[in-house]
Amino acid sequence: MTLAAMESATSPKPAKTVRGTPRWGDLLLRAVAGLVLLYLFLPIFVIILFSFNKPAGKFNYSWQGFTLDNWADPFKYPALTEALLLSLEVAAVSTAIALILGTLVAIALVRQRWRGQKAVDTFLILPLTAPEVVMGAALLTLFLDFGWAAGYTTILIAHVAFEVSFIAMTVRARVRGFDWTLEDASMDLGASPLRTFFKVTLPLIIPGIVAAAMLSFALSLDDFIITYFVSGSTVTYPLYVNAAVKAAVPPQINVLATAILVISLILLAAGTLLRRKRFEG
Repeated sequence: MTLAAMESATSPKPAKTVRGTPRWGDLLLRAVAGLVLLYLFLPIFVIILFSFNKPAGKFNYSWQGFTLDNWADPFKYPALTEALLLSLEVAAVSTAIALILGTLVAIALVRQRWRGQKAVDTFLILPLTAPEVVMGAALLTLFLDFGWAAGYTTILIAHVAFEVSFIAMTVRARVRGFDWTLEDASMDLGASPLRTFFKVTLPLIIPGIVAAAMLSFALSLDDFIITYFVSGSTVTYPLYVNAAVKAAVPPQINVLATAILVISLILLAAGTLLRRKRFEG
């Protein structure tokens, strides 16, 4: 038997396809996927569309006509702008604090072994599974027992409390695939533990940290239930929108929400391009 004949006999043969037979399973799967995507993105499309609406009254609920006036004056309502800036500030500060705590917890859970580690794992999952109403009421009770007045500080503490769990679980998934022998090699070459962390460990787990930070920031900016319990007289963006439903819903709410969405997409695209460029380089 020749070499060509042997290769022909051992090489896998392509599967036979039956032409003319409709692939109903594939069509059904694509249809269901399309409906799910439509269900997910339809509210976002409505938000963007109604940012260009010209409502006849105080409520931006029905389409009246296209206009760019809303985008020409997005900060028309000072109270709305202040609420948005406050939400952005709370999200940024709480994410920075929770990012440090959650990252250290994630590294400790993967790298170290100690008695009671499973209990720590359980406590990390509890804020993810507990209803936000229960968590908000519990935090309010805790603050009242300490005699703390509800406001900016209590909102910040509450957001850090539930963000740490999300960050720790996200970073932990990244750290699990880390090769710890790289740290040993770095220290064998004379680097200190602190220098090894910043030069070896941190650059390798930074994608997980960035993903956790983006998730944490979005959750903080979007949170309503827990913030409602511990806010006192402080008004964040979700609280303002909730109160506006009863009095007036200006199109500037949609404008600012669309702006946040666009900025988030730009940052996400920029991060993806930088990671791809770094990987290819």
